[in-house]
Amino acid sequence: MGEIWVIADHKDGKPRKVTYELLGKADELAKAKSQKVGLVVLAGDAGVAEELKQYADKLYLLESEHLKDYNCGAYMAALTELIEANKPSLILIPGTSTGKDFAPRLAARHNAGIVTDCVDIEWGESLVATKTAMGEKIITKFSYSEGLNIAVIRPKSFPVAEEGFAGRAGEIVKTAPSIDPGTMKTKLVEFVEGAKTVELTEAEIIVSGGRGMKSAENFKVLEELASHLGAAVGASRSVVDAGWMPHSIQVGQTGKSVSPSLYIACGVSGAVQHLAGISRAKYIVAINKDADAPIFKVADYGMVGDLFEIVPLLTEEVKKLKSQQ
Repeated sequence: MGEIWVIADHKDGKPRKVTYELLGKADELAKAKSQKVGLVVLAGDAGVAEELKQYADKLYLLESEHLKDYNCGAYMAALTELIEANKPSLILIPGTSTGKDFAPRLAARHNAGIVTDCVDIEWGESLVATKTAMGEKIITKFSYSEGLNIAVIRPKSFPVAEEGFAGRAGEIVKTAPSIDPGTMKTKLVEFVEGAKTVELTEAEIIVSGGRGMKSAENFKVLEELASHLGAAVGASRSVVDAGWMPHSIQVGQTGKSVSPSLYIACGVSGAVQHLAGISRAKYIVAINKDADAPIFKVADYGMVGDLFEIVPLLTEEVKKLKSQQ
């Protein structure tokens, strides 16, 4: 059998939490079949490689100027060359915006089996991937066949691997993939970074706003609460469609599926598409002046009232509690 690979997700020289989640699962799968774990680090970040090498038997560090910024064509060329040379049996890819972009293309190029948005993957009679649908109401399982297989894993599906794994060699293999710029059908013209916030899919706490926020300006109320909680700010589709907030923070069926420990929904009515994206939240707190809003049917705690009065009070209480620590 070939190696089990994890494609590392990293930013600003630091691995993202989802990388450690996938490495823990890869270690579990590999031990069950006495296989090796391979970790692929694109963009040639030596610092990331050093931090992660203890989690894998072999770490493939791909170095090329074309991998500095994400480009699907460059990723495809680099990974194709590496796959053909090493023949992995399974590739675990983080279900981030980039992972979701290149994974299906990679599967098509290599005629590989692929399951996207997985919440689990395990050995049965064969390798079986699990995913959910209809707001977690339907659980589906897919059995892989022989050959190369790919699983795109939803962030926060597995526990974080806190430490390196005993017995993993941590060998770093540097390679310079041959990337023809002609295969890069797009190019990065400009990168505009918004305000630094906690990544939605990795956040333990999310403060989210809906149509009840009334305007983009009013999201400052939520941003202040989020800053004191160390939380991410989310938004419903209606807010994004209105142009108040960017699509990058949209929560729901057509946005991001999240699984925080605490989800605070402010002025969110609770449309079924939004509820589908928050079904894996541990606790849901709803603040809405409409006592009949559907969000209250799924909320663990609910407050009926004006969010513009309640949220500032919550913020003050959080500030008091933090000052006592």
